[in-house]
Amino acid sequence: MVKPQAVASRYADRRLLWKAAIKWPMYSVAVMPVLLAAGWRIGAVGSLRWTQLFGFLLAAILLLLWENLSNDLFDADTGVDTTGKPHSVVNLTGRRDRVALASLASLGSGLVLMAWLAWCSSVLVLALVLLCCGLGYVYQGPPFRLGYRGLGEPLCWLAFGPCATAAALLVLEPQGANAIPWGTAWMLGAGPAVATSLVLFCSHFHQVSEDSAHGKRSPVVRLGTARAAALIPWLVALTLALEWLPMCRGDWPLTVLLSGLGLPAGLALIRLMQRCHDQPDRISGSKFLALRFQAWNGLGLALGLALGRL
Repeated sequence: MVKPQAVASRYADRRLLWKAAIKWPMYSVAVMPVLLAAGWRIGAVGSLRWTQLFGFLLAAILLLLWENLSNDLFDADTGVDTTGKPHSVVNLTGRRDRVALASLASLGSGLVLMAWLAWCSSVLVLALVLLCCGLGYVYQGPPFRLGYRGLGEPLCWLAFGPCATAAALLVLEPQGANAIPWGTAWMLGAGPAVATSLVLFCSHFHQVSEDSAHGKRSPVVRLGTARAAALIPWLVALTLALEWLPMCRGDWPLTVLLSGLGLPAGLALIRLMQRCHDQPDRISGSKFLALRFQAWNGLGLALGLALGRL
């Protein structure tokens, strides 16, 4: 007879696995471009299209859900998640077909909503979002699988930086805009996108052996954990430098210094990775420290831009 304690323990373990699979904090990377665009627009113009803002937030969450589910599917096909990722949705459900259906449903719903937002603003919004989706697909999808060649972080920077930020800026502008605001998008999205790429970068450290065994040449596999960990302080500094440079030039107000709210989490991440970079059990949650840095940094910057109008 199975003891109640054993049943409760297995239930608790499975609940933790599902919590790791859902990884709801990760969705801060999806919503950050439009929150930054909203902060900038409030500070620069003083007005905001709230329906467009909330619509973009929901669509971005749906599209990132597609990205996460499809990545689990593609990694299941290569076998990289067989032992090293028990919280893969495919591993948890054992139903690849249902995960594939949920992935396609998320993609379809997100694109339909984005198409409606584009109808209410500019068709360029949909073009930019499709570009972001394309970058997300070539990251893990066959036959490209560029993430297996160590190119995931640059693709992440492009998708969640200039491209997504440009789409968000267009969504919030008055209807009929016919030019992509690349200059503002690059200035606004460059720094926060480095923080977003840092989250992906830190997710590789605890699975170096599994990645290497299955031919996934992530930057951490290529560099080794020691040299990869030594890059983290530079990435944190680069994030803040790109955000504070426009302030130093007089383009942004002093209140953008609020992006420093992410610095405590960034420093904690640096200390952890310097001490434990080669200890997978101790650094398995490092991406969530990176995520905390990304979230507070981006929210601080958005708030700082909005308060600049005062």
